[in-house]
Amino acid sequence: MNEPAVSGLSEAQEDKPAVCDVCMHACALHEGDTGACRARRNIEGAIRPVNYGRITSIALDPIEKKPLRHFHPGSPILSIGSFGCNLSCAFCQNHEISQHGGDSVRAYEYTPHELLEIAVRAAREEGSIGLAYTYNEPLTGYEFVRDTARLIHEAGMLNVLVTNGEVNIKILEEILPYTDAMNVDIKGFRDDIYKRLGGDLDMVKSFIKRAARDSHIEITSLIVPGYNDDPGDMKKEAEWIASVDPGIPLHITRYFPAFRYDAPPTGIGLIEKMVEIAGGYLDNVYPGNV
Repeated sequence: MNEPAVSGLSEAQEDKPAVCDVCMHACALHEGDTGACRARRNIEGAIRPVNYGRITSIALDPIEKKPLRHFHPGSPILSIGSFGCNLSCAFCQNHEISQHGGDSVRAYEYTPHELLEIAVRAAREEGSIGLAYTYNEPLTGYEFVRDTARLIHEAGMLNVLVTNGEVNIKILEEILPYTDAMNVDIKGFRDDIYKRLGGDLDMVKSFIKRAARDSHIEITSLIVPGYNDDPGDMKKEAEWIASVDPGIPLHITRYFPAFRYDAPPTGIGLIEKMVEIAGGYLDNVYPGNV
């Protein structure tokens, strides 16, 4: 005689995938499956972050490295990263952690309270203004960002987010009350560029428009030969940013070969041209990596 299943569910019900609602991928994951970001998994029927509290990188950085030029300039900030990203950029500079899952990276376990203690010590001893969530895509594990950022705020310190902006607005709403500044990447200003990277330009634009209402925001565009080096696209990008707020700083940065992409570095002349174009619409445009 066969014993009934403990759960009382039919085989078809037990095999029904759970859908992750964090980003554009909307990954339908069966039990034990991990999403495209390598950081979220179906565990007992619920989508959970497997990178919660798993820190791969921690350092004290100048705020300008985020990059942020108009937010507490000259200040250091404690910076942390985990693993995972929901884009697949062939030229990723942090691919060792962003393009890998937890089984193939070295990570150390921290609770939000433990990071708070480290941040408080860094503030006291090094003048750090708070905590930056960076290096990989932090919002693949937004729950840890939210929980830690809340504690950082309660201690009177600041939170900085460095992100690709590829999450649904309801995820942004969860972390926005605790976010003081952010830098958002715009990878290019055409849908086909984002499709090559596995992303969604409209989602990024919606993210920026909403974030700009309640947080200091700056934008970075890495100019990569063969991807997003059309000056006409920069004109459209700058026009759109100006429609949100012409005061938003834009960092136009130079690419160098990394990961799976070995095209020569972006010409400095092109960067200068892009800066000139964007400067026709925006008040604060800066070249980077030159």
